[in-house]
Amino acid sequence: MKAQEKDIVSVIKEQIEHFGATATMVDVGTVVEVGDGVARIQGLRKAKNNELLAFPNGVMGLALNLEEDNVASVILGDYSLIKEGDEVHCTGRVVEVPVGNELIGRVVNTLGQPLDGMGPIKTTKTRPVERIAPNVVDRQPVNVSVHTGIKCVDALVPIGRGQRELIIGDRSIGKSAIAIDTIIAQKGKDLICIYVAIGQKTAKVANVIEILRKYGAMEHTVVVVANSSDPAAMQYLSAYSGCAIGEEFMEQGKDALIIYDDLSKHAWAYRQVSLILRRPPGREAYPGDVFYLHSRLLERAAKLSAELGGGSLTALPIIEIQASDMSAYIPTNVISITDGQILLETDMFNAGIRPALNVGLSVSRVGGNAQTKAMRQVAGKLRLDMAQYAELATFAQFGASDLDKATLAQLERGKRMTEILKQPQYVPLSLENEVMILFAVTNGFIDDVPVEKVSAFENAFYKFMANNHPEIGKKIAADKQLKPETEAELKKAIAEFKQSSAY
Repeated sequence: MKAQEKDIVSVIKEQIEHFGATATMVDVGTVVEVGDGVARIQGLRKAKNNELLAFPNGVMGLALNLEEDNVASVILGDYSLIKEGDEVHCTGRVVEVPVGNELIGRVVNTLGQPLDGMGPIKTTKTRPVERIAPNVVDRQPVNVSVHTGIKCVDALVPIGRGQRELIIGDRSIGKSAIAIDTIIAQKGKDLICIYVAIGQKTAKVANVIEILRKYGAMEHTVVVVANSSDPAAMQYLSAYSGCAIGEEFMEQGKDALIIYDDLSKHAWAYRQVSLILRRPPGREAYPGDVFYLHSRLLERAAKLSAELGGGSLTALPIIEIQASDMSAYIPTNVISITDGQILLETDMFNAGIRPALNVGLSVSRVGGNAQTKAMRQVAGKLRLDMAQYAELATFAQFGASDLDKATLAQLERGKRMTEILKQPQYVPLSLENEVMILFAVTNGFIDDVPVEKVSAFENAFYKFMANNHPEIGKKIAADKQLKPETEAELKKAIAEFKQSSAY
């Protein structure tokens, strides 16, 4: 009898403990096939597109194909830990990445986990990696310059805050160098940089991070890394993760710059994922939605309206081409999405012209709106002069003796302009130095300097101006334009330099 009473008491206790507890339904599926980083799951009836799925051993997956009788998921992690028969749960969440100021100076992977050994990232805020781009009403015109510190870029293909400017060229001719110099040039300024390395060799990425640290650029930079050894799904998502990190700064009213290095490998990773998921291949074996892959990424770069804080996200995507063929599938897609391109040419690179920027085919569709007035004043006729020089140089090689005096003078000035536009790596210039040297060359002050001495002239000129006439540089930097009195002082200073210096 006592034993029976004890049983009743224990039942009552149990009911009291569970009183008010509601039954929860969890959508559970079973892995029926796994391989190549993709798992096919049966039973997940309520899974959504791009939803995170929880596999055993803490591994996560991303639902990408919702088919009639199964869900195909790419594994974000080590797929060797998953086997047939494993249970899979829906999480109800999409892929998110930590965001905020705490990421500045850090190196993270696609999911925002630190890779730099500097401990956890103490941020509580996250953002979904995929998001619809701001509409036209939420934007304002691009009219504030991004100063790259590279003479030929700032003068000929200016980049504005909120613009998307493509850097395109063959392998190993300085595409990443332009992007890295631009990051270094932002030291001490108000532009936060995000560098996304997609499918690069680990050694190359480590080298880039070391360069950024050496020049003090990591203080304003976030590096997102998806190495070539990472799963294709992580490489595909890394660009969107970097974009989400940049959007957080943009929505705080700050200015951010994001570099995708490079979108050719991003497209390859997506093609790999799509083919493994058995999606129908199209041109060059890319899936049908490969244009949308890049358009929905690059459209997120914008300059927000004043009502939304006026922040901006500027995108510098990089595309690698083969044998200078810009008509391939991915390059033409990205050219049509972006607001212009910086085309680097192999022949110019091999001839020692670095950056090897092709003036004729490089363009900025924002144009002079994105230039400071001072740069617009000195660079106005530079593009035309360079284009004319390139054309004349082609004819002149057949016989310079028959040319008239004016043509010869133009050829000589073109040679000096080409020399001035050369620039070593990791030495971005200030706006005032760029304006002063371009003023000197476009106004004929360097016409009598031997071509082989132009580089020495330039370096000596910067030192002379800093030591003897620092007030001219300060005026240009403060006014952002060449006022008539500043121009007169600059002419006088150049004449004084030419008389006193042997450079």
